Amino acid sequence: MGGPASAVTGALIRALADCAAIVTLGLAAVPLLESDRYRAELSRRAAGPLAVAAAAWLLAEIVRLTVDAAQTAGVGFWQVGVRTLTDFGLHTAAGRSGLIGIAAALIVGAVAILVPRGATTTAATVGVAAVGMAARTLAGHLSESPVGGMAVAVHALAAAAWCGVLSALVLTVTHRGQWARVLPRFSQLSLSCVGVLLVAGVAGAAVKLHSPAELWATGYGRVLAAKIVVTVALLVLAWRNRSQWLPAARAHRSSATLSQHRSLIELGMMAVAVTLAAALAVTG
Repeated sequence: MGGPASAVTGALIRALADCAAIVTLGLAAVPLLESDRYRAELSRRAAGPLAVAAAAWLLAEIVRLTVDAAQTAGVGFWQVGVRTLTDFGLHTAAGRSGLIGIAAALIVGAVAILVPRGATTTAATVGVAAVGMAARTLAGHLSESPVGGMAVAVHALAAAAWCGVLSALVLTVTHRGQWARVLPRFSQLSLSCVGVLLVAGVAGAAVKLHSPAELWATGYGRVLAAKIVVTVALLVLAWRNRSQWLPAARAHRSSATLSQHRSLIELGMMAVAVTLAAALAVTG
């Protein structure tokens, strides 16, 4: 159960769970980018997609927890019993982090459906989603190092805020005037996120790697090197968008269709980076 096939399966399932969690976090936070006058409208528009994203996150976390329990017990996915799943969830770090993710997804989904969105609700939902994401990273490949684990958690949350809010904009912003209002605020948010994720990413890599040669001499290093290449390309694209797309959108010279197209290209590269990050979590 611990061969290459299981590692690939684990990475794919983790990538799906990560993507769902990222979109959930972004949809929870996206109303904060809107002006006071239009914030309630954007909150209402985001509520439906937020419930769907949280449901997808919940399902992905349940599947991930079951797969991890099956691999740990050395049995097939459909052979995992309630007792095995319960023992894994309660008595292992990976299991407990999975339960936190499940609880976070369940709470966010319930709030999106049942609770009117206000400033307090939005802040609480963002906090719960962030806790659900951070719990998984703290039980990952750098969990044995307090500094490394914290660096990975901060790195993951900064990346999630950047990717998630952009995906939320694609799902909720439908006209040029709204892009003109929210894109400058997103640009400031993404600039802060990039700075934090770069510093935290370097700190995490420094803890894990003992020499630069490990970037090409180990499986973990090669995946990390690929992620670095994708991240550099993504930063170049993001800077190009900031210098060209942002001024056009602010001046109402960029249509909603063009803004969504540019966002989707950036999100495609982000999805590759998230998949490589998931592969890092099961490599090493």
